Amino acid sequence: MKLRFEILQDRNNDIAAAYGLKWSFPADLKALYQQFGINLAEANGEASWTLALPARYIIGPDRKVHYLRTDPDYTRRPEPSETLEIVENLLL
Repeated sequence: MKLRFEILQDRNNDIAAAYGLKWSFPADLKALYQQFGINLAEANGEASWTLALPARYIIGPDRKVHYLRTDPDYTRRPEPSETLEIVENLLL
Protein backbone atom coordinates (compact mmCIF):
# COMPACT_ATOMS: atom_id res chain seq x y z
CA MET A 1 0.00 0.00 0.00
CA LYS A 2 1.49 3.33 -1.03
CA LEU A 3 0.88 5.96 1.62
CA ARG A 4 -0.44 9.37 0.60
CA PHE A 5 0.80 11.04 3.77
CA GLU A 6 4.00 11.46 5.72
CA ILE A 7 5.05 9.36 8.68
CA LEU A 8 7.26 11.20 11.14
CA GLN A 9 10.65 9.78 11.99
CA ASP A 10 12.21 11.23 15.14
CA ARG A 11 15.79 9.89 15.13
CA ASN A 12 17.09 11.95 18.07
CA ASN A 13 13.82 12.00 20.03
CA ASP A 14 13.73 15.80 19.74
CA ILE A 15 10.04 15.86 18.87
CA ALA A 16 9.29 13.37 21.63
CA ALA A 17 11.07 15.74 24.02
CA ALA A 18 8.94 18.66 22.82
CA TYR A 19 5.80 16.66 23.68
CA GLY A 20 7.13 15.42 27.01
CA LEU A 21 7.50 11.86 25.74
CA LYS A 22 11.29 11.45 25.97
CA TRP A 23 12.91 9.70 28.89
CA SER A 24 16.52 8.97 29.78
CA PHE A 25 17.83 5.71 31.16
CA PRO A 26 18.98 6.02 34.77
CA ALA A 27 22.62 5.05 35.29
CA ASP A 28 21.81 1.74 37.00
CA LEU A 29 19.46 0.62 34.20
CA LYS A 30 21.98 1.67 31.56
CA ALA A 31 24.65 -0.40 33.33
CA LEU A 32 22.30 -3.41 33.48
CA TYR A 33 21.55 -3.18 29.75
CA GLN A 34 25.27 -2.93 29.01
CA GLN A 35 25.91 -6.07 31.09
CA PHE A 36 23.58 -7.90 28.68
CA GLY A 37 25.46 -6.48 25.69
CA ILE A 38 22.73 -4.01 24.78
CA ASN A 39 24.12 -0.74 23.48
CA LEU A 40 21.21 1.60 22.99
CA ALA A 41 23.45 4.43 21.83
CA GLU A 42 24.80 2.25 19.02
CA ALA A 43 21.34 0.94 18.08
CA ASN A 44 19.88 4.45 17.98
CA GLY A 45 22.86 6.00 16.21
CA GLU A 46 23.31 8.68 18.86
CA ALA A 47 24.76 8.74 22.35
CA SER A 48 21.91 10.00 24.54
CA TRP A 49 20.55 6.71 25.92
CA THR A 50 17.01 8.04 25.59
CA LEU A 51 13.79 6.54 24.32
CA ALA A 52 10.44 7.99 23.41
CA LEU A 53 7.27 6.71 24.99
CA PRO A 54 5.19 4.98 22.32
CA ALA A 55 2.81 7.55 20.91
CA ARG A 56 0.54 7.78 17.92
CA TYR A 57 -0.69 11.12 16.65
CA ILE A 58 -2.85 11.49 13.58
CA ILE A 59 -2.74 15.01 12.24
CA GLY A 60 -5.15 15.85 9.47
CA PRO A 61 -4.66 18.03 6.42
CA ASP A 62 -6.22 20.81 8.51
CA ARG A 63 -3.19 20.50 10.86
CA LYS A 64 -5.43 19.51 13.78
CA VAL A 65 -4.69 16.50 15.96
CA HIS A 66 -7.54 14.08 15.28
CA TYR A 67 -6.18 11.20 17.31
CA LEU A 68 -3.67 10.85 20.12
CA ARG A 69 -2.68 7.78 22.01
CA THR A 70 0.28 7.27 24.29
CA ASP A 71 0.95 4.80 27.06
CA PRO A 72 4.09 4.32 29.15
CA ASP A 73 3.57 0.57 28.77
CA TYR A 74 4.99 -0.12 25.31
CA THR A 75 3.02 -3.38 25.11
CA ARG A 76 -0.33 -1.54 25.02
CA ARG A 77 -0.67 -0.10 21.54
CA PRO A 78 -3.69 0.66 19.40
CA GLU A 79 -4.65 -1.89 16.79
CA PRO A 80 -3.43 -0.98 13.30
CA SER A 81 -6.99 -1.34 12.02
CA GLU A 82 -8.12 1.39 14.45
CA THR A 83 -5.44 3.74 13.13
CA LEU A 84 -6.18 2.95 9.50
CA GLU A 85 -9.87 3.62 9.99
CA ILE A 86 -9.16 7.09 11.39
CA VAL A 87 -6.72 7.88 8.58
CA GLU A 88 -9.12 6.64 5.90
CA ASN A 89 -11.93 8.81 7.30
CA LEU A 90 -9.66 11.85 7.25
CA LEU A 91 -8.72 11.23 3.63
CA LEU A 92 -12.31 11.01 2.40
